[in-house]
Amino acid sequence: RLPIPKLEDTIRRYLNAQKPLLNDDQFRKTEELAHHFEKGIGRELHEQLVAQDNRNKHTSYITGPWFDMYLKAREPVVLNFNAFMSFNPDPKSEYNDQLIRATNMTVSAIRFMKTFRAGYLEPEVFHLNPEKSDTQIFKKIIRFVPSSLSWFGAYMVNAYPLDMSQYFRLFNSTRLPKLNRDELYTDEKAKHLLVLRNGNFYVFDVIDRDGNMLKPSEIQAHFKYILSNNSPAPAFPLGCLSSENRDTWALLRKNLLDNGNEEALQKVDSALFCLSLDDFPIKDFVHLSRTMLHGDGANRWYDKSFNLIITKDGTAGINFEHSWGDGVAVLRFQNEVFKDSTKAPAISPESQPASVDSSRAVQKLDFKLNDALKAGITKAKQKFDASVEALSLNIIQFHEGGKDLLKQKKVSPDAVAQLAFQMAFLRQYNQTVATYESCSTAAFKHGRTETIRPASIHTKKCSEAFIRELSKHSTEELQKLIVECSKYHGRLTKEAAMGQGFDRHLFGLRYLALSKGIALPDFYQDQAYARLNHNIISTSTLASPAVQLGGFGPVVSDGFGVGYQVQDDWIGCNVSSYPTRDGKEFLQCVHKSLEDIFNVLKGKKISS
Repeated sequence: RLPIPKLEDTIRRYLNAQKPLLNDDQFRKTEELAHHFEKGIGRELHEQLVAQDNRNKHTSYITGPWFDMYLKAREPVVLNFNAFMSFNPDPKSEYNDQLIRATNMTVSAIRFMKTFRAGYLEPEVFHLNPEKSDTQIFKKIIRFVPSSLSWFGAYMVNAYPLDMSQYFRLFNSTRLPKLNRDELYTDEKAKHLLVLRNGNFYVFDVIDRDGNMLKPSEIQAHFKYILSNNSPAPAFPLGCLSSENRDTWALLRKNLLDNGNEEALQKVDSALFCLSLDDFPIKDFVHLSRTMLHGDGANRWYDKSFNLIITKDGTAGINFEHSWGDGVAVLRFQNEVFKDSTKAPAISPESQPASVDSSRAVQKLDFKLNDALKAGITKAKQKFDASVEALSLNIIQFHEGGKDLLKQKKVSPDAVAQLAFQMAFLRQYNQTVATYESCSTAAFKHGRTETIRPASIHTKKCSEAFIRELSKHSTEELQKLIVECSKYHGRLTKEAAMGQGFDRHLFGLRYLALSKGIALPDFYQDQAYARLNHNIISTSTLASPAVQLGGFGPVVSDGFGVGYQVQDDWIGCNVSSYPTRDGKEFLQCVHKSLEDIFNVLKGKKISS
């Protein structure tokens, strides 16, 4: 079960995270408020939280509050919550054809779903010592151990089974807009797929009445039919509504239902998933990012648990809604779909589509729109276009080294990437600001995420040495500062993964106070608390053989959304920002910082 940290540990960690962001006077005030909270109302709330957690052993203390946080948010899901991960191309170039790849990936997605629902999907396990535990012999033995004990057997060999309770929401699921708080809806009985092309909606069954998947050649035939359908783009594309403010969308949805669209919406909501077929090829990485993160607003249904997007040249990606689950569940799905569709593709470039009557099997959904709905769609599209217009996306790849060299120098690759972001921001804006790195707590039942706080007194000291005081430090001293940052970041990461961060605990206590109608404690009204939770640099990393690139929007209007990956011999970084920040310059500073760090680690003298 996800542990609730000790209150004194949480307060100590909180103050450590505040230290680099505050001057001495501000810090003294925040420290006083924190200790007052720890001895008084905070202690009471903590005891209540622990008691409540003991009464609810079937879940974790963060589950309810976290769902609420997502589902009560009224901002549009696109750009604010939905993230994307794009697939690598198929290694066999002739398979990167839109029709072939759409068929192969859809078949692999259905295979994954059927395997999961039949209880045959291999458990997700984090192997600390894969030589011992990620072996056929261990899998054979552990299979015969009763489930109440098998986790213990896994722990003995340093293998940690991860929570998979989110996976069922991957399929047949959608987020329904409701006033004040949205709902998650799943209908596992539905057998059809939703396909969007050119803003038009199509559905057809991919599972027959016996629960078997349609033949791949039939799925191919239906996709071919949809791709050759020359229906014009609708003047009022319904997809745009899913990009609206949630309350606005909730009212428009009610209007849709009252206007005779219940059956059509039911088809959209209950579909296995949404496949979006785009009619253009990808020009470059920024175009790829834009396509997968937001697209044109018309050819997506942002409320579905995920949209599988495939462009004209067979480039594929996933845009996923975030309330139901986190990156680990989507990444597992993506890894399996990539592996299966490339190693065991259902169809080949030579395959012929089945000769079936697709015009009967495929249903084009028509929506009845009154004037209010038409006006609502037009306004949604205008707002969407304006948001997208304001968003900048910038990408760099640093090719002078990566994971291999950093491990050789005995420093953490993740710590070095995070240090480079701190240095870059200091170089560009001359300050240290609240920074967020997401860390999965799936090692625990119903775990979600915890925050790593990468801005520390160590990264601040190191960044200042590189940027403001370079002449005062020898290369050896700079190396020591990097190692210090790496050690501290490693500790923070380990703590977060073990449920020993401070953010979720403080969030849970605040949520409890509000739910009990208790006046918000002074601790939470401290400006420093608000500033720490205004995450100007929001970061998330992933590394996978299936994924080429990932990204998300900034979480605050004056922030950066930083998706990054540290590969064996290069480091990639994808940054989103709004006009108050310059993402292009930030990435130039990141590149310079990485150059400096790598040169220092190689023992070279650097210049400012």
